[in-house]
Amino acid sequence: MKKIGKSTFFIVVAFIALFTFSSIVGLDKSYADKTTTYIKGVDDIRLGIDIKGGVDATFEPADGYDASEDQLDAATQIIKTRLANLGITDNEVYSDTKSNRIIVRFPWQAGEDNFDPKAAVKELGDMAQLTFRKGTDTTEDAEGNKHPSGDLVLEGADIDHAEPVYRRMSDTSEPEWVVELKLNGTGVSKFASATTELANTQTPISIWMDDYMISAPTVNSPITDGSAVISGSFTGDSAKKLADQINGGALPFKLVTVSTNTISPTMGEGSLDAIILAAAIAFAFIAVYMIVLYRLPGFVAVIALIGQVAGSIAAITGWFGFMHGSTLTIPGIAGIILAVGMGVDANIITGERIKEELRTGKSLDSAIKIAYKRAFSAILDGNITNVFIAVILMGAFGVPTSFFSKILNKTIFFAFGATAEGFVYSFGFTLLAGVILNFIMGVFASRIMVTSLSKFKCFKNRKLYGGDVK
Repeated sequence: MKKIGKSTFFIVVAFIALFTFSSIVGLDKSYADKTTTYIKGVDDIRLGIDIKGGVDATFEPADGYDASEDQLDAATQIIKTRLANLGITDNEVYSDTKSNRIIVRFPWQAGEDNFDPKAAVKELGDMAQLTFRKGTDTTEDAEGNKHPSGDLVLEGADIDHAEPVYRRMSDTSEPEWVVELKLNGTGVSKFASATTELANTQTPISIWMDDYMISAPTVNSPITDGSAVISGSFTGDSAKKLADQINGGALPFKLVTVSTNTISPTMGEGSLDAIILAAAIAFAFIAVYMIVLYRLPGFVAVIALIGQVAGSIAAITGWFGFMHGSTLTIPGIAGIILAVGMGVDANIITGERIKEELRTGKSLDSAIKIAYKRAFSAILDGNITNVFIAVILMGAFGVPTSFFSKILNKTIFFAFGATAEGFVYSFGFTLLAGVILNFIMGVFASRIMVTSLSKFKCFKNRKLYGGDVK
């Protein structure tokens, strides 16, 4: 580690303070009646069904379609994936083959005050099928509704991956939001054949969500590299929403909503307020205890614990761009509390080590360096078991398409089938995030701050670290 100077403490504290502020408050920009969220804060956290209640929706195949058991199971997994893409990890989705229906339960949106179940169901995205067709021809039924009638080029099952991209469509055009598609093996050959046929003709390839045409670009040249672009006056949010719907999978049939109902919370937001108050009081007692018993290292530990809690909040809101957020449930709060407890243990181990090294007569600098080095193995042993537990919980009770589920279902749970219990997943998620943050804040950041403070003449007194005066 490079030499740590006196200013390092203030830099780390400033970083933790800024990180904590942004995690709690978030960052929004409002223009007219539109609000763009750059960083989500605590007000944007989606609370689980057990805290806030939610929606119970029942879907069935449209037009009296008789779905097979395999088709219902496929549609069920697609809906689970869509919920996961939206960061809704506390959900229940299951199919009833006898009634040919799919039942979905999920929590209200963050900040929801109208509690309209029909409006909430729209968040799942249209239970529609994506199709690419030759031309823009439609047919009209007896009720006057128009349906696309062009020859089918691609459907959702031919698409491997979709993502929103902000780019220029040509050298002379302005940048715009589009959805880029990567096609799978069957999709590549189908699209290559269609674009070869329609290249330099006036016949476009139209893109539809059920009976709604998104766009209808013409083909300038054959496209054989397995890529395609959907354009159509998208905003960043609408482009991401469409990409998430496509990545969620292609429904084997169109679904319609049969019924929607509200679900009452099992504990209620009053319980959440009580838990937060109790946690705040407990944290205050812990802070006093750490400072009284371990003095300067205890003071640093409190700062690190604040950073750890802020990091847990950031993980839930999706502050970190490389990972989805998570729904906060009562078990999820328990995961945060357990991880904070592990963080307290880590700082106690280090504080005791510093005391022991000082009592053996070592210099202050040597005592701090050796204490953190020797304490690390004990901290690692105590936390690594929690990492294993959290990973297993997230793999066993998460969405089948998630990273941990894919690994564990191939190696351990392949014989038991997939399951998804959001409240269990929430516990594993917050526990894993908290343990990782414990190493970042409770070990790495604490060591830097204590070492930096020890450079100040006024903080060289051994009593400030629990040692005797020399």
